[in-house]
Amino acid sequence: MKRNIVIAVVTAAALVGGGTATALAVAGDDDDTTSVTRTDDDRDDRGEDRSDDRDDRGEDRSDDRDGDDDDGAVRAAAGGVTAAEAITAALKHTPGTAVSAELDDGSLEVDVLAGGDTWHTVRIAPDSGKVLGAQKDDEDDAAEVRAALKGASVTAEDAAKAAAAKGTVVSVDLDDDGDDRGWEAETRASGGDERDWSVGLTTASVTADRDDD
Repeated sequence: MKRNIVIAVVTAAALVGGGTATALAVAGDDDDTTSVTRTDDDRDDRGEDRSDDRDDRGEDRSDDRDGDDDDGAVRAAAGGVTAAEAITAALKHTPGTAVSAELDDGSLEVDVLAGGDTWHTVRIAPDSGKVLGAQKDDEDDAAEVRAALKGASVTAEDAAKAAAAKGTVVSVDLDDDGDDRGWEAETRASGGDERDWSVGLTTASVTADRDDD
């Protein structure tokens, strides 16, 4: 008799709640009957909770990877090879005038203006200083670069060494536009802070880039 009452109550609860219910009755005799009621809504809630937890963990891992990417340039540049050393290695492989060096996709890329106004990009391993490869590039601004460097006594390597006093140099590039020609260097601190610097073509003086203020 009591078992029938339990089933009736569960059925009514399911109809009112808009879902289905499952009743499990375990009985030795009528007085010791124990019932456990589970509804579809309960199962749905638990499933949604587990799904939300998985989504949260996935987002956390994604955030961690993003942070790793942001610091990747600093770690690679700190692998033992400085920008100045990468430029030296690139020029040994491909003689000419180094015009820029930049940490990109895990390697230091150095642009070299060789004889005959031919451009080359030389890739250097940041942890060993070895040449990973080189390729010829099609650039048409050789005349402008040579004009900007006419009379200059500070090379890209010199500029990288001078800027290294401000932080880890992740790029150095020639600014050949306008009257304020010189080297532009970017440094990053261990915390990820970026700063831009201007390095003179004749004195190697390092000043904060006005556009970075």
